Amino acid sequence: MLEKTSGEWLQQLDHLKIPCGPINTLDKVFADPQVKEREMVVEVPHPTAGMVKLVASPMKFSRTPCQIQRHPPLLGEHTAEVLCTLLGYTQEEIDALRQEGVV
Repeated sequence: MLEKTSGEWLQQLDHLKIPCGPINTLDKVFADPQVKEREMVVEVPHPTAGMVKLVASPMKFSRTPCQIQRHPPLLGEHTAEVLCTLLGYTQEEIDALRQEGVV
Protein backbone atom coordinates (compact mmCIF):
# COMPACT_ATOMS: atom_id res chain seq x y z
CA MET A 1 0.00 0.00 0.00
CA LEU A 2 2.96 2.31 0.59
CA GLU A 3 4.03 2.08 -3.05
CA LYS A 4 1.23 4.34 -4.36
CA THR A 5 -0.74 7.34 -3.19
CA SER A 6 -4.32 6.93 -2.04
CA GLY A 7 -5.45 8.68 -5.23
CA GLU A 8 -3.58 6.15 -7.36
CA TRP A 9 -5.09 3.25 -5.43
CA LEU A 10 -8.59 4.71 -5.70
CA GLN A 11 -8.19 5.17 -9.44
CA GLN A 12 -6.89 1.63 -9.94
CA LEU A 13 -9.58 0.05 -7.76
CA ASP A 14 -12.28 2.12 -9.48
CA HIS A 15 -11.00 0.94 -12.86
CA LEU A 16 -11.39 -2.66 -11.61
CA LYS A 17 -14.93 -1.81 -10.43
CA ILE A 18 -14.02 -2.48 -6.82
CA PRO A 19 -16.11 -0.27 -4.50
CA CYS A 20 -13.82 1.97 -2.51
CA GLY A 21 -13.38 5.40 -1.04
CA PRO A 22 -10.79 7.37 0.86
CA ILE A 23 -10.46 7.46 4.62
CA ASN A 24 -9.98 11.16 5.24
CA THR A 25 -8.50 13.10 8.10
CA LEU A 26 -10.86 15.65 9.67
CA ASP A 27 -9.29 18.57 7.84
CA LYS A 28 -9.91 16.80 4.52
CA VAL A 29 -13.45 15.87 5.48
CA PHE A 30 -14.44 19.45 6.21
CA ALA A 31 -12.63 20.76 3.13
CA ASP A 32 -14.59 18.40 0.88
CA PRO A 33 -16.70 20.31 -1.69
CA GLN A 34 -19.81 18.22 -0.97
CA VAL A 35 -19.54 18.87 2.77
CA LYS A 36 -19.30 22.61 2.06
CA GLU A 37 -22.14 22.59 -0.51
CA ARG A 38 -24.47 20.73 1.87
CA GLU A 39 -23.58 23.14 4.68
CA MET A 40 -22.60 20.30 6.99
CA VAL A 41 -20.66 22.51 9.41
CA VAL A 42 -22.37 25.08 11.61
CA GLU A 43 -20.96 27.41 14.24
CA VAL A 44 -22.80 27.95 17.50
CA PRO A 45 -21.97 30.05 20.56
CA HIS A 46 -20.82 28.12 23.62
CA PRO A 47 -20.76 29.67 27.11
CA THR A 48 -17.16 28.65 27.87
CA ALA A 49 -15.57 27.83 24.49
CA GLY A 50 -16.74 30.78 22.39
CA MET A 51 -17.88 29.84 18.91
CA VAL A 52 -17.64 26.09 18.26
CA LYS A 53 -17.99 24.23 14.97
CA LEU A 54 -20.44 21.33 14.94
CA VAL A 55 -21.58 18.83 12.37
CA ALA A 56 -24.96 19.90 11.00
CA SER A 57 -27.88 17.59 10.45
CA PRO A 58 -27.62 15.63 7.20
CA MET A 59 -31.38 16.01 6.76
CA LYS A 60 -32.22 19.01 4.62
CA PHE A 61 -35.96 19.71 4.45
CA SER A 62 -37.28 22.72 2.54
CA ARG A 63 -40.34 23.39 4.72
CA THR A 64 -39.01 22.22 8.07
CA PRO A 65 -35.26 22.85 8.20
CA CYS A 66 -33.30 21.23 11.01
CA GLN A 67 -31.62 23.67 13.36
CA ILE A 68 -29.25 23.21 16.24
CA GLN A 69 -31.10 24.59 19.25
CA ARG A 70 -28.41 24.41 21.93
CA HIS A 71 -24.68 24.31 22.44
CA PRO A 72 -23.05 21.04 23.54
CA PRO A 73 -23.93 20.79 27.22
CA LEU A 74 -21.53 21.54 30.03
CA LEU A 75 -20.81 18.67 32.42
CA GLY A 76 -23.91 18.21 34.55
CA GLU A 77 -25.75 21.12 32.95
CA HIS A 78 -29.03 19.22 32.52
CA THR A 79 -28.75 16.73 35.37
CA ALA A 80 -31.49 18.24 37.52
CA GLU A 81 -33.76 18.73 34.51
CA VAL A 82 -33.42 15.07 33.47
CA LEU A 83 -33.84 13.72 36.99
CA CYS A 84 -36.89 15.88 37.63
CA THR A 85 -38.66 15.98 34.28
CA LEU A 86 -37.91 12.56 32.87
CA LEU A 87 -37.41 10.47 36.00
CA GLY A 88 -39.76 12.19 38.44
CA TYR A 89 -37.24 12.98 41.19
CA THR A 90 -38.11 15.75 43.63
CA GLN A 91 -35.72 18.63 44.32
CA GLU A 92 -35.07 17.15 47.77
CA GLU A 93 -34.07 13.79 46.22
CA ILE A 94 -31.80 15.54 43.73
CA ASP A 95 -30.17 17.55 46.54
CA ALA A 96 -29.60 14.31 48.49
CA LEU A 97 -27.96 12.70 45.46
CA ARG A 98 -25.68 15.72 45.12
CA GLN A 99 -24.74 15.61 48.83
CA GLU A 100 -23.89 11.91 48.50
CA GLY A 101 -21.73 12.60 45.44
CA VAL A 102 -23.92 10.50 43.17
CA VAL A 103 -24.46 13.38 40.75
